[in-house]
Amino acid sequence: MSLQSHLAELERKHQALEREIQSALVHPSADDLQVLELKRRKLQLKDEIMRLRHASLNASPTIH
Repeated sequence: MSLQSHLAELERKHQALEREIQSALVHPSADDLQVLELKRRKLQLKDEIMRLRHASLNASPTIH
């Protein structure tokens, strides 16, 4: 899997978690622990996306 397709997949999962969190928050019976776990997973994905983007920028050859 290329870096770009991996990033796209992580972003897709990040967006899906955002939708799941928003859906849980509009229901009064939402389990607070479940919402916290979703938010934790979303943050982990965001961190991974940022790490990969940063690594790809540093690995790119620069033209001077």
